[in-house]
Amino acid sequence: MGPEGSPPNGRTKLAGSAGRGRIDYKWMVLSVTTLGALLAAIDSSIVILALPSIMTDLSTNLVTAIWVLIGYILMNTVFLITFGRLADLFGRVRMYNLGFLVFTGGSVLCAFARTGPELVVFRLLQGVGGAMLMANGMALITEAFPPRERGRAMGINAITWALGNIIGPVLGGLILGVASWRFIFLINLPVGLAGTVWGFLALHEMEKTLLKEKVDLPGAALFSLAITALLLVLTQSIGWGWFSPPIIGLTALFLAAGAAFWFWERGNSQPVLDLKLFQSRVFSFSTFAAVLQSLAMFSVLFLMVFYLQGVKGESPIRAALAILPMPVVQSVLGPVGGYVSDLRGARWPATAGLVLQGLATFVLSFLTPLSGYAPFLTGIILMGLGGGLFWSPNTSAVMGAAPRLRLGVASATLATLRQCGMVVSFALALAVAAASMPFAVMAKVFLGTAGSLGSGVMAAFSQGMDQALRVSTLIVLAAALLTWLANDRAENRRGRA
Repeated sequence: MGPEGSPPNGRTKLAGSAGRGRIDYKWMVLSVTTLGALLAAIDSSIVILALPSIMTDLSTNLVTAIWVLIGYILMNTVFLITFGRLADLFGRVRMYNLGFLVFTGGSVLCAFARTGPELVVFRLLQGVGGAMLMANGMALITEAFPPRERGRAMGINAITWALGNIIGPVLGGLILGVASWRFIFLINLPVGLAGTVWGFLALHEMEKTLLKEKVDLPGAALFSLAITALLLVLTQSIGWGWFSPPIIGLTALFLAAGAAFWFWERGNSQPVLDLKLFQSRVFSFSTFAAVLQSLAMFSVLFLMVFYLQGVKGESPIRAALAILPMPVVQSVLGPVGGYVSDLRGARWPATAGLVLQGLATFVLSFLTPLSGYAPFLTGIILMGLGGGLFWSPNTSAVMGAAPRLRLGVASATLATLRQCGMVVSFALALAVAAASMPFAVMAKVFLGTAGSLGSGVMAAFSQGMDQALRVSTLIVLAAALLTWLANDRAENRRGRA
């Protein structure tokens, strides 16, 4: 193999006749994975704005509408580690390119769904494609870039996520203002096709795949069963009740499948989840810090959107514009966090980012129905600053601590556990809303169809939101402590070597 970040023979499908003018392979990798990140980011931020239109047009109920969101996250969470393992065995490039194709096909099917359940099924398929992309994007970047440039590359990738979060709500609001909700899925078609073709032409496998090893199908099945049962418990307990027979049964299933998975993986020589990865302090502490950060911050964004729409009476497009400064700031700080991480290690930028996000949730916890935009703006800017400083150094620390031949499963493990944090955080937001207002009013708030709420309900929602935000403050500060302990100077020197 040639210099790090270059193909073994110095050539790609595109570079056969390019000679000295060819693009360095690592930048080709970054361009493809950046396009995939943009596709996923726009989709994740645009669908929530369309839920009221989808619910009305398809004559579906609240539970089905919520599963349009949850179904995608479920498939991402269930399949990330499995696809990471398959990529380690059969090739990350093959898996990544297939992900583009499946995601794009699922998007087109979503656009032509005739019923609510049909749309949920197609979102599940779209989530499978998204899992293929997420499981391998960071692994491809880690494989192509040397350690001293890796944080910067991941920072550029983080900018794309931030830009997608900027473009998604604004584009969604414009589309819903002039056309059907179906076009929010059709806009994925040209980007997805471009990514599929570019990935096929530009990428190649850099590491030798492990074809002689076997896929741990029992482990993958047990993991999927445990995660699915857990997500069903967290998302359905609001409507069914925590002590209802279905929830009790699903909880028992989660515990049994989780225990069986743990014991099976410990005795398996080729596991789907390599528990040996967690023997590294940097990997384990940084991964758990990422989980806590996701748990704390995802519910904040969720609550802020519905605070603006339900309590303040803003339209979806005005709510999106009000939150816009956060991803803008994060997109600017993303490369800075990666650059500082490349020079000084992950400890300082990642820890500082989490402290800033803790301060943000503390500031936002004082919002009331009568609050102006200034305290809201202060909080979301602090959130953006913190996210920009934390994300790429944390990801670089996790991936830098993983062996090269296990990059796929390491990347998928990090993404899966982050997804678990998101889903738990989502359930927390639902629980706060359910405890603060009647179910019928909660449905209007969480689907953005209520222009305004009565003063008593607004006060109740604001009080519950404030309590959730203070819990988020404690969680994100715990993540800051883990980050500080994970990335000491000795570990940072080894990571930059």
